[in-house]
Amino acid sequence: MRTYDIQAPDTRIRDDIQRKIDNLNKPKGSLGTLEDIAMQLCLVQQRLTPSLNHPCHLLLGGDHGIEKEGVSASPREVTWQQMVNFTLGGGGVNMFCRQHSFHLRIVDVGVDHDLSHTDGIIHRKIAYGTRNFLYEPAMTYQEMDQALTVGEDLVDQCAMEGCEVVCIGEMGIANTSPSSIWMSLFAHIPLPECIGAGSGLASPGVSHKQHILQQALDRYLATEEQSTENIIRYFGGFEMVAAIGAMLHAAERHLIILIDGFIMTACAMAVLQLYPEAKSYMIFGHQGDETGHKRMLEAIGARPLLNLGLRLGEGTGALCAFPLIDSAARMMNEMNNFEHAHITKYF
Repeated sequence: MRTYDIQAPDTRIRDDIQRKIDNLNKPKGSLGTLEDIAMQLCLVQQRLTPSLNHPCHLLLGGDHGIEKEGVSASPREVTWQQMVNFTLGGGGVNMFCRQHSFHLRIVDVGVDHDLSHTDGIIHRKIAYGTRNFLYEPAMTYQEMDQALTVGEDLVDQCAMEGCEVVCIGEMGIANTSPSSIWMSLFAHIPLPECIGAGSGLASPGVSHKQHILQQALDRYLATEEQSTENIIRYFGGFEMVAAIGAMLHAAERHLIILIDGFIMTACAMAVLQLYPEAKSYMIFGHQGDETGHKRMLEAIGARPLLNLGLRLGEGTGALCAFPLIDSAARMMNEMNNFEHAHITKYF
């Protein structure tokens, strides 16, 4: 697997940032989590006046071979149908991108449908879905490398436009299945505790999903090398590995990365297995309603900004959290301090 130059932000500016925060005309610490976000923004950007210029949202689509085992309540054609819907502006992700002025890129990384003639989709298809990891690795090492490159290239395109904030979402029926296995392997949590209803399985469906995924995991543990790279390759979706590539390169380029729900947190967990320093660039938007997401966030020591019972995916939860990040930046740039406001400093 390729290497990345990811360094934690220089902390020599921390005292200056804290001094500015504490001298804003408010009681010390009174803006709580917004002050923590402001500190993170300033550290990443290495300045006292953070900005969130040209925010971009990457919506990555891909299908999964494991879907053929009946592990999802939704059929795989929903993936391509929703991808088309996104181009028409009709998805939840479209609404929130419009609301918060995010530039949306819709990308076919591995959808099991020919979308090459669909306007509004960036065509980076690696294959028509991954292989079924119940029987074989989901992708080859070459395909994994291609998917990482897709994510990196998208981040480069955003950065060339002046982007300072990258948000990532996914569309891929059955992608909670690889996410659950990644969670189990990376966080050392028993697999049944990592598996939920996905897009709406009833109890018998969840039991079937657990049975299939346990079979796949047992076969992997008995026959495969258990490195981080191989875990990513063996179970991941093309859209998920592209997200990993995007996160790694965004951290390399010192961009703010907004992390969405269960699937994107699983991708973030994979990133942190490789480069723990990348966490400095991540802001976790929300705690989703999928079983295990809370435990996954706890395993990586992440504090989500929202807890609204969301489980749509597409990056919608991270987009919903963006106004809080914007408020933190505005606090640093627009709020007066005691001296300029001629207010007695009362602490």
